[in-house]
Amino acid sequence: MKKLYYFIILLLAVQPLLLAQVPKLKNPNEAVQDYVNLLSDQERMLLNTKLTHYADSTSTGIVIAIVPRTDDDINFQAAEILSQWKIGQKGKDNGVLILMASEQRKVAISTGYGVEEYLTDALSKQIITQDMIPHFKQGDYYAGFDSATTSIMQVLSGTYKNDATPTQGIPFSVIVIFGIAMLLLIIALSKGGKGGNNSRGGGGFDLFDMIILSSMGRNSGGFGGGFGGGGSSGGFGGFGGGMGGGGGASGSW
Repeated sequence: MKKLYYFIILLLAVQPLLLAQVPKLKNPNEAVQDYVNLLSDQERMLLNTKLTHYADSTSTGIVIAIVPRTDDDINFQAAEILSQWKIGQKGKDNGVLILMASEQRKVAISTGYGVEEYLTDALSKQIITQDMIPHFKQGDYYAGFDSATTSIMQVLSGTYKNDATPTQGIPFSVIVIFGIAMLLLIIALSKGGKGGNNSRGGGGFDLFDMIILSSMGRNSGGFGGGFGGGGSSGGFGGFGGGMGGGGGASGSW
């Protein structure tokens, strides 16, 4: 019992240190929190205007945070910031955070519970790969953020068009696993037609069914349209009490 008591005390003591890793908002009325002055004043103004208008018209908060580096994994850090800053609306949890660690050349997208069904991990990864990284490599950070936020808005409204080739949106490892599963399935079926000498009988086929159905299930899902609702006046209204959902993706350049 004493060990449990000391463990709880230790957790309470460590918690402030963990929360200290999340930077304080520079300006709660702005959607762009640039801690390294990566963007020009005009670029920040354009992005802030765009994201504030979107939050006012949909109640969905999209925030851009630019920090020099993260002590933790950037995905974990993005999820922590999304939750601590309470991006999105309370009860809807419809917040999205784009986090860049400029010195480490990493970027992540983190989603709240209310949007992760539509802005899936796969789509987040695709937006990072196609909309941000090519511009970031050229040093055009504004164009990367502008393109990514437009794609996120299109995803949430159901108007996003996937221009990738069939294999670009699918990880190579998934293709390899699926190919091996199909090959083993063909072999199993061919052996099954030669007198049924397979010692496993008919039960071996269930494994391949599970692999295929599981793969299909992970990649299914639709957008289902956008989010309605009112916004706020007098600046960005996207810090409304939302909670993070743990979804998202990351990349580097």
